[in-house]
Amino acid sequence: MNKQINDYIYSKKSEILQNLAEVVVIPSVKGTPENGAPFGNEPKNALLKMREICDKMGFKTTVYENAVLCADFGESPELGILAHLDVVPVQRENWHTNPFSLVEKDCVLYGRGVIDDKGPAVAALWALNAVKELGLTLKKGVRLIFGTDEENGSEDLEIYKKHDKFPPKVFTPDGSFPVINIEKGMIRSRFFGNVSGNIVKFSGGNIPNAVADKANAVLSSVSLETVRREIDSDKTGAEFSATENNGNVEISCKGKAAHASTPQTGINAVTALISLINRICGNDVTQGLERLFPFGETDGSALGLKCADDSGALTAVFSKFSINDGVCEGTVDIRFPTCTNLVTVKDTLKANFEKVGLNYEMILGDEPHIVPENSEFVQKLLSVYEQIEGEKGKCIAIGGGTYVHNIDGGVAFGAERGDTDYNMHGDNEFITVDELLKDAILYANAIIEICG
Repeated sequence: MNKQINDYIYSKKSEILQNLAEVVVIPSVKGTPENGAPFGNEPKNALLKMREICDKMGFKTTVYENAVLCADFGESPELGILAHLDVVPVQRENWHTNPFSLVEKDCVLYGRGVIDDKGPAVAALWALNAVKELGLTLKKGVRLIFGTDEENGSEDLEIYKKHDKFPPKVFTPDGSFPVINIEKGMIRSRFFGNVSGNIVKFSGGNIPNAVADKANAVLSSVSLETVRREIDSDKTGAEFSATENNGNVEISCKGKAAHASTPQTGINAVTALISLINRICGNDVTQGLERLFPFGETDGSALGLKCADDSGALTAVFSKFSINDGVCEGTVDIRFPTCTNLVTVKDTLKANFEKVGLNYEMILGDEPHIVPENSEFVQKLLSVYEQIEGEKGKCIAIGGGTYVHNIDGGVAFGAERGDTDYNMHGDNEFITVDELLKDAILYANAIIEICG
């Protein structure tokens, strides 16, 4: 470990936190595309704020279509560090701090994006600044790449590729330590169709890649007493409440959010509420959906997709569902291991939805991403991890797609550690101050190891 880097990063703690605060305060959730703002104004504002910070540090910056920012140090970059500044939506009532304000409590930092991915982005920036300010010699250049659409399909990287090419080696701090070298394939799908019966309205789930933590429905021609009786006998673990309004019964369901790659850690409010409704007044569509996505099942068994290998097991999440004016629409997120493929999963899903009488379309899909563990790049990152963390480095496979999923040879290096639940994509997202600073130290040493 380079002691100069360690001392420098800790001496700059207040400035690092200030820069993080400057980007956390911008609610960079994807918005309506506008002229000069392909993913909405707030992601653009976060990008321009980061450019301002990079410019003050003296880096050469380039912005492509207000979607991607590059900050270069040296010529002909050999290493690219890819981070994103967009974030997922929040439900403020469930936070104990303002999600768009960096708050430090007992050496823990709270705010949307502090772990995914604004905190790691700032750590990478200060890692490169440490190398520059300390005058540490690099033989090859380094490029920081900041994007604004990772959470919604990474169209920003398509914009980047129109203008430039990625460096030969790329890592992203958009995953976990030590090194993620295998990522499952992913398919995100939409289904839709007509529905009749007693369900006047249904609304559940906010984002496509997470277990829904809330769902609501309005039922006609049922009694409040009947609904409450079914709630009292419910065994899903979700929390229900019901009220009567203008002759209809309104039901609310509260579950527990979880990332779509680890759905077994959540409680799906959509499937829990559908199960409850089906015991009261379900219709052909909701009953069919319950057969395909039974509450508590996350491995795709009912779809006929269950499979697993060294990269992990398939996961299936029914993440969003709505009924309005007799029309239903829903979203499903599936992460699949290397023993199957995109075509198989897509065709199986399509056949299942057709049996229920629903239309199907694939929104996006990617095959699994694999980088050999014995590559020089991976081995150098593992070596840096072992030196700084003082423990054996290893490669891991995940169900979540990181920012490098479609970049040849790209891997994830941080920023989550061990089994800690940082509430990524959930309420009260956090990272500790010490972890943030240590991330910067790790990335600076990685820069030296790869480009020095």
